[in-house]
Amino acid sequence: MGIANNHIVRVSMWLLIPVLPLISNRVNAATNRVGVPLIHVTDLYRPHLDPDDHWDLACVYALAERGDVDLKAIVIDYPPSEPNGPNPDVIAVSQMNRITGLSVPVAVGSPHPMKSPNDRQPYATKSDLQGVRMILNVLRASERPVLINVTGSSRDVAVAGKTDLGLFTRKCGGIYLNAGTGLPGKDPSGRLEYNVTLDKTAYAAIFDLPCPIFWLPCFEGTESDGGPVIREYASHYVFRQGEILPHLAPPLRNYFACMFSRSITCDWLSDLTGTPDNALLTEHGNKDRHMWCTAGFFHLAGYRVSLNGETSPRDKTNDAGVCTFEPVQITCGDDGIPRWRRDPESKSRFILHVRDTEHYQSAMTGAMNTLLAAN
Repeated sequence: MGIANNHIVRVSMWLLIPVLPLISNRVNAATNRVGVPLIHVTDLYRPHLDPDDHWDLACVYALAERGDVDLKAIVIDYPPSEPNGPNPDVIAVSQMNRITGLSVPVAVGSPHPMKSPNDRQPYATKSDLQGVRMILNVLRASERPVLINVTGSSRDVAVAGKTDLGLFTRKCGGIYLNAGTGLPGKDPSGRLEYNVTLDKTAYAAIFDLPCPIFWLPCFEGTESDGGPVIREYASHYVFRQGEILPHLAPPLRNYFACMFSRSITCDWLSDLTGTPDNALLTEHGNKDRHMWCTAGFFHLAGYRVSLNGETSPRDKTNDAGVCTFEPVQITCGDDGIPRWRRDPESKSRFILHVRDTEHYQSAMTGAMNTLLAAN
C-alpha cells in the first residue's frame, strides 16, 4: 500500500512468518515471579495514526524485558483502506526486538469485518487469517493460560475465539479489552468509540467468549474524548511526552524519534544506534499524548499502581491502588453497546474502576516513566 522501499519489504517478509517466539518462562529477577504469557493485539501503523500505540508497544516490551510478561506474539490490525494509507508497523516491532534482545514474532490481522457474531471467516485466505492462526497456535503451544491484550480492533481475537471455543476455555487466562465507553447503556451522543467502530460485531462477540474479560472502556461517554477528563469508568488520561522522553535510554529515544518523523523509509537498525534527534524529540516532548491502555498493562503483569505512581505486586498488598477491576455482569448486542451492572459474584467479567480520579493521571504517568526509564 504505497511502500516501495525494497529494504522495508524484505524486513516485512521475514517478520511476518508466524513462528513461536524463542522466549520461555521469563522470570522477573526482583520478584522471582514467572512472567505471564501474553499476546498483544494492536492497531500499530507506519506512519502512525496515533502515537499512543507506539508508547503501548514500548510498555509491553519493557514488561517482557524485565520478566513480568512472556511476550509470545504481536498481532497488528489490517490497516484501513485509503490512498497512500498506513502499513502495519513491523519496523517498530523489529526495533523493540533489537532494543530488548527478544525475538517476538508479528502477524497481520484479517481485512474482513465479521459478518455475524459467530463468523469464523471460512471465506478468508491463509494470508487473511495469519493473525488468527498465530493466536490459536500460541494458545495451543502454551503450557500455561495466556493473556490477550486488545488495543485496537477486536476482530482477530473474536474470530480465533469463535473458531475454537474449547481452546479459549482451557488456555485463555483473560482478555484485556481496551474499547468502548463505560456508560451502562447507549451514549447520549449516539456515537461509538473508535475501536468499536473498527468492527462492532467483533467487539460484541468478545463478550461472549468463554474466558475472563477485563474491560477497559476508553471513555465514560464520548463527550469526553476531546479533553483530559478523568472518569471513574474510563481508562483515558493525558501526559506531556516531555515528562518521559528525556529519561529514556538513547535507543528507545531513537525508536520514538523514528516514529515521530512519520518516515516510511527509515533505516530501522542504524537509526537505533545514531545520535537521537533532540530537536524532534523536544518538539514532540512539548505535546500532550492521550493514553488508554496503561492501567491494563500493569494489572495483567500482576501489579497495582499507588496514588503516587509506585507499583507493587498485587499479591503482596491489600491496597487496591489508584484503580482496580470490579466484577460485573455485561451483555453486548450487535449494536456494539454494552449493558453492564455491578455484580460481586461475577468471576469472569470485570470493568476498570478509577478509584481516585484526582491522582489517576499522574499515577499512570509516573508508573510508565519508571517502567520505560529502567529499560
